[in-house]
Amino acid sequence: MASINNLLRPAYHSARSLAPGTRTFATTTHRRQTIPFEVTGKGKGVAQIVQVKNSHHEIKADAYPAFGGQDAAPSPLHYNLTSLSTCTQVTGSLVAKGLGIDLKGWNVSVDGRLDPGVLVEGVEGNANWRSIELRVEVVADVEEGVFRKFASETERRCPVTQLFKRSGVEWKSEWTKK
Repeated sequence: MASINNLLRPAYHSARSLAPGTRTFATTTHRRQTIPFEVTGKGKGVAQIVQVKNSHHEIKADAYPAFGGQDAAPSPLHYNLTSLSTCTQVTGSLVAKGLGIDLKGWNVSVDGRLDPGVLVEGVEGNANWRSIELRVEVVADVEEGVFRKFASETERRCPVTQLFKRSGVEWKSEWTKK
């Protein structure tokens, strides 16, 4: 499988050589070793609108009334779980391609359990999730051994999965195929 640098090589060329409107990942030699992801947010109270740099995308976040919000948008904690769900699918699609697996569909669910004591009341402790459970069902015709490698490699390569696992949260994942 080609390395990420080879896959993204066209994006590394100078902006002068790209068609107008083409987004680049990096244009300097130093920054070619990473792909920058940047957001900026502005808000009032606990609500915030986040702009994705060099993009038309914006993300709205709020909180439940118990946390001082209006529940007008998903909370940052929901986005945290959403990041795990979607990054698992993106990473899994890359892994499947490398393994020659033809994926027909995904069902991903994430259950996070948070003790609000530190967040809401300021008690001593860790404000991290207490536990995370990731359940992934993919539709694919693949041998069991290859499927297990696919699941394991997806978790290893997914940046968001690694953030959770390395944070010390109680982690559980279940991968099934249809």
